[in-house]
Amino acid sequence: MSNSMTTELEEAQQAYREAARDFAQAELAPHAARWDAEGIFPREAIAKAGELGFCGLYMDPEVGGSGLSRLDAAVVIEELANVDPSTAAYVSIHNMASWMVSTWGQQALRAAWGADLAAGIRLASYCLTEPGAGSDAASLKTTAVRDGDDYVLNGSKAFISGAGATELLVVMARTGGAGAGGISAIAVPADLPGISYGRKEEKMGWNSQPTRGITFENVRVPVGNLLGEEGGGFKLAMKGLDGGRINIAACSLGAAQGALDAARRYMGERRQFGKALAEFQALQFKLADMAIELVAARQMVHTAARKLDAGASDANVWCAMAKRFATDAGFTICNEALQIHGGYGYIREYPIERLLRDSRVHQILEGTNEIMRVIVARHLLNTEEELR
Repeated sequence: MSNSMTTELEEAQQAYREAARDFAQAELAPHAARWDAEGIFPREAIAKAGELGFCGLYMDPEVGGSGLSRLDAAVVIEELANVDPSTAAYVSIHNMASWMVSTWGQQALRAAWGADLAAGIRLASYCLTEPGAGSDAASLKTTAVRDGDDYVLNGSKAFISGAGATELLVVMARTGGAGAGGISAIAVPADLPGISYGRKEEKMGWNSQPTRGITFENVRVPVGNLLGEEGGGFKLAMKGLDGGRINIAACSLGAAQGALDAARRYMGERRQFGKALAEFQALQFKLADMAIELVAARQMVHTAARKLDAGASDANVWCAMAKRFATDAGFTICNEALQIHGGYGYIREYPIERLLRDSRVHQILEGTNEIMRVIVARHLLNTEEELR
């Protein structure tokens, strides 16, 4: 189904899909359950993904990136998430942070970090959320005060993917007054004096990537590590999130496809009341609805990616719609697949419960799905534009 019931892709994108699928089956599928159970961050596998260009998917080729489109990236991320949404989601976040460095970093910063980030040799974390600033990101309190040739950072971040295991932190900090206009984006080497990491959070899913809080105490960062212009960081963070939302939606597509494929196989193998589950019309209808929702979600994600690639004025609204729809649909499909498996779906011998746990957080991060609705509603109420 994943080949025939999908949006039409160009030949090159089909090749990216096959390469990502082969990599996922060889390098992720045999280990994903163990990484989840033991909380292992698979640096070696991520570096191998980097060798294929998957750690710098839409980074500038001048710094070693692949220079692909957002649609290309969504295709790759979906295939990785088909077997391991947690690791695929970290790769997505690394791509978002690395793209910000390669796009808005000054030349010396790009030269120092770009190639290693694109290759997955050094990894990045995206640091926006704070203990008191989640959905209301513009209220963040971490400060960066200019002192000579440095910024001095003080404050804390929460729920940071990869924190404590990555080499670069893309930090949103307040360099000016209140509100979004006072925020700047700064690339901060993760081992600078004054940076400390909280305990590794125990999570429902996403266990192959560590999540920690970060505290900054008088951390001195060169002014040359500023991304873009001072005071422009919130806009950069939101631009990063447009792509991040497509990527996390693609992670949900992958998890849903993996769950749907597992349900199809199980329905053909499992027999009850003298016949295969596949012969029960109620389950046939359930499977059909799962496939319909998945194809609709994939169409929306790919449309949003094309909008972002084209620089459309309403691209951010499409990214929000795609993120809301695909992450809700993805979780529902995983849940229905678990129901089809019955008790077997609930045990770790089968991948369904892991796909379900990993996909649940997609409805929360990169902007909650409630915030996605806010973005869409504001567009509808404050502009005359139609969403087409």
